Amino acid sequence: MKLIVQGGTPLCGRVRVSGAKNSSLALIAASAISGEEVYLDNVPKIADVKTQMEIVRALGGQVSWEGSNTLRLKWHGSLNTDIPYSMAKKIRASNLFLGAMAAKKGTIKIPLPGGCNIGSRPMDLHLKGLGMLGYDVSLEHGYIEARPGKLKGCSIYLDFPSVGATENIMMAAAGTPGTTVIENAAKEPEIVDLANFLNAMGGRVRGAGTDLIIIDGVSEFKGTRFSVIPDRVEAGTYMIAAGVTGGEVTVENVIVKHLQPVIAKLQDVGLTVDANEDQITVKRTGDIVATDIKTLPYPGFPTDLQSPMMVLLALAEGTSLIVENVFENRFQAADELKRMGAKIQVKSHTAVIEGVQGLSGAQVKASDLRAGASLLLAGLAAQGETEISCAELLTRGYERVVGKFSSLGAEIKCLSEEDDGLELRTSLTASEKEDPQASRASS
Repeated sequence: MKLIVQGGTPLCGRVRVSGAKNSSLALIAASAISGEEVYLDNVPKIADVKTQMEIVRALGGQVSWEGSNTLRLKWHGSLNTDIPYSMAKKIRASNLFLGAMAAKKGTIKIPLPGGCNIGSRPMDLHLKGLGMLGYDVSLEHGYIEARPGKLKGCSIYLDFPSVGATENIMMAAAGTPGTTVIENAAKEPEIVDLANFLNAMGGRVRGAGTDLIIIDGVSEFKGTRFSVIPDRVEAGTYMIAAGVTGGEVTVENVIVKHLQPVIAKLQDVGLTVDANEDQITVKRTGDIVATDIKTLPYPGFPTDLQSPMMVLLALAEGTSLIVENVFENRFQAADELKRMGAKIQVKSHTAVIEGVQGLSGAQVKASDLRAGASLLLAGLAAQGETEISCAELLTRGYERVVGKFSSLGAEIKCLSEEDDGLELRTSLTASEKEDPQASRASS
């Protein structure tokens, strides 16, 4: 799929943020713990959710859309133990079924997961945690298999606050007898969302959001209805878009606290940011100034917004530095941005960005989800036309991305729209043209 972007138009208006991709994928997997019906509200219709739903069905669970953004899930009877490689290779979050299915006291076999090629994401901490809980875990010929052994809660120290490892251990420990303590746990908002979901199903998890999580194992879980938190990365992308295009954008349905690291950096570069309850308005009134960024686990600056932020810094006065401390292969967008006139030098984990007066449209290729987002932002800021190939990667994490940007005034055309139920709309509906606020209700 290709996107044709006509740049040079400041984005203005309001956009409603969808449910969080990373939280939705974890909660879909965690629903396996309950044998009763689970309803998840505010789930985005994106490609990664579609793949996660396919995995649910492959394992023997039931899942369907109820209304616009609600998933109905049910796991009962005899379940399968293997996740097909064809599905696991598409998505990193396929590994989250490891902890969820382990909590059901069953065997689970998964291929090593796929996803965006943004660097090494080993499974060693996941396997270490399950092994310490008493599961017999093996890794052979590209497959991970976990079988319940002599299960008992324990203390687990993570060498790195891995989000995926924290989630897998939380889920497995929720159904393991005794008390489990996770030290140096990830503190991301998605971890808190998972803890709240587990508790809504009858689990006993406390401390989520800190580096010490305590889980008291329970024997039974119930059904529940739960709403996914807003996507802070999607919100940050639209906030940055206001800066790169010189416009004014209000993002709605956000949790302001989750975006504090992004707000701080946008203010550093000279943007006006007004945060109020569940919405944030970003406005550019003058020149962008250079700043330095270091990506870190939450509450540091998110690695998922590093590539979009690189576009903003490419337009700043002066020289900026970005140090990538999470994934070593996160600078793939740099070479494509250089095709558009950006001056970026990458060495190891550091990118040196010398600001330029403007960018020019060019033919570029998205290498991963967030790099694709950065190229879209660059195309919106550039003079002339930008052609983005492999743009289908954007559907992995952004719901109705073309329609939402179009509602803000962007000129984007999709050359080969995929009719796969993801609602990747290339134009506005008649009601949205008459009333821009209508786009918020349909999001």
